[in-house]
Amino acid sequence: MADTPRTLRGGRAHAAGLTGEEAAAAALRRDGWTVLARRARTAAGEIDMVAERDGLLAFVEVKARPSFSEAAYALGPKQRARLTAAAECWLAENPGHGAAGIRFDVLLVAADGAVRRVADAFRLEA
Repeated sequence: MADTPRTLRGGRAHAAGLTGEEAAAAALRRDGWTVLARRARTAAGEIDMVAERDGLLAFVEVKARPSFSEAAYALGPKQRARLTAAAECWLAENPGHGAAGIRFDVLLVAADGAVRRVADAFRLEA
C-alpha cells in the first residue's frame, strides 16, 4: 500500500509531536519538575504529561507547532474539557499527589525546539 499525502503528513506530525514532547519533558526536568507520566491514558482521554514539583501537580498539554503563536492557539475548549476530565480520572487512579495544589500548564514548542510554558493556563470550570 502506497503512502498517501495524508499519511505522510500524519507521520510527520506524529514525529514532530514526539520531538516536541521530548523537548517539553527536558524543560520540565531542567526546571526541577519530576515527570510522573507521559502519554497517560485514562477513560476520558490522554494527558501528554503529568509532572510534580514540591507537591504542586501539573497536568501538561504539549503543543508543538512551527511558531509559538501557532502553538498558543492550538488548545481549544473541547481539548480543555477533555484534559480536565482526564485529570480527574488520573487523580482518582493516583491519589496522594498535588498536596500543594493542582494546575494545568501548556508547554509550547517551536520548530527550533525552544520551549515556553504557559503556567496555570486555565482553570476548572465551577
